[in-house]
Amino acid sequence: MKKIKIGNFEIGGGAPLVLIAGPCVIEDEDSAMSIAGELKRIAVRLGMPLIFKASYDKANRTSHKSYRGPGLTRGLEILARVRQELDIPILSDVHRFEEIAPAAQVLDVVQVPAFLCRQTDFVMEIARQAKAVNIKKGQFIAPQDAIHIAKKAEAAGNENILLTERGASFGYNNLVVDFRSLPVLRKTGYPVIFDATHSVQLPGAAGTASGGDRAMVPCLARAAVAAGVDGLFFEVHPDPERALSDGPNSLVLDSLPALLTTLLKIDAVVRPGLC
Repeated sequence: MKKIKIGNFEIGGGAPLVLIAGPCVIEDEDSAMSIAGELKRIAVRLGMPLIFKASYDKANRTSHKSYRGPGLTRGLEILARVRQELDIPILSDVHRFEEIAPAAQVLDVVQVPAFLCRQTDFVMEIARQAKAVNIKKGQFIAPQDAIHIAKKAEAAGNENILLTERGASFGYNNLVVDFRSLPVLRKTGYPVIFDATHSVQLPGAAGTASGGDRAMVPCLARAAVAAGVDGLFFEVHPDPERALSDGPNSLVLDSLPALLTTLLKIDAVVRPGLC
């Protein structure tokens, strides 16, 4: 198992369980700083490495009328402030070729969205420019096929790769997680992240927006840690009912410490057997 260095810590190869967390989308600068600050306090208290995640532009919203974020320029300014003032590595997703260069200058991890993971030229250009790449496995991709996406990034000269499981399409407007995918993904040799909140999303189920079932997040997260993962991905919000994106599947921020405490206990049993 490769160890991927992000900031001042490593992911994979038996390194400690990593937390990737933040709001789905940057709603404003103050809320981004507040959520990031609270996440850092939680992570420090629990001794977990942290990567802050928030999107500057959600280009794949169900409706064109939905809130997308502050945009590339302003969004990267906010993320840069989080990184500088709170000393937290940052992750965001890119959706367009012209975003890759400016995003790679700011982000510690550039994320390939699930819907774009099969776009060869896009994946390879991100890999050429990014310090590290988080590849979201598409809902339509078998876990054993994820190696081909990683090989594209490798061919572009980047082996700082994370692979993220976020569920598979199960009929219309529903996702299901096959936990066999986690050991299959780990066979690629790259660290595997489990996205516990997008895995309970109900795509398009709310008509002009996606629904979700956040009550199932703790159950899936516990199962994923027991199966063996290198990190966990959560979208969190102080008040998900008022979130501007992905509220139904986002965790209440205040509920995160208790869940992470449980997950770390499970990880302590599993971690010694991971390579």
